[in-house]
Amino acid sequence: MGKIGLVDGLKKYGVIGLIIAIVGCVAFYIGLMPFDRQPSVAKVLVEGVVYYIGVAIIEELYVRGLLLNLIEKVCVKRKNSTMIAVVLSSVVFGIGHIFGVLNQSLLVIVSKIVWTIGMGIFFGMVYKKTNNLWLPIIIHFIINVCALPYCFSNINGYADLTLYIVVPAYIILGIYSLMELKRTS
Repeated sequence: MGKIGLVDGLKKYGVIGLIIAIVGCVAFYIGLMPFDRQPSVAKVLVEGVVYYIGVAIIEELYVRGLLLNLIEKVCVKRKNSTMIAVVLSSVVFGIGHIFGVLNQSLLVIVSKIVWTIGMGIFFGMVYKKTNNLWLPIIIHFIINVCALPYCFSNINGYADLTLYIVVPAYIILGIYSLMELKRTS
């Protein structure tokens, strides 16, 4: 959680995180059009920004900081213990996001799990490559903030078009992250 690796990590992985965040924001925006209400400043600040800061910090502390490290220690005798830990913690991360979409269609549920697993693999890779938990926290926050279009809509769920953009993007991100982890292990 210190400064070591933070600047170099931001230079190397921050741009990728920003690009995927923008892709998500555009996908959410397209899927939510037309917007049907004007939120208050308080709603945007509390529901959008403050909430997303807390979520990014708590999820990264528990999933990457605690669970990933715990799994890696349990698998320490295996050659690919880091890869196993990143993937398993990301699956838990993905499944943990199912509760917010349980009342949605099967497409939405499966899509949410798949894209958050891809996101989790990226966060795990960034954490393990930099040894700095602040990086996944910052990138997680930026990605979460890109969901702010939902503050301007009453729509509950995701449009199919949004899923057709977001899911492949996060699958590609997950594959890239696994290749990056494998490259240096």
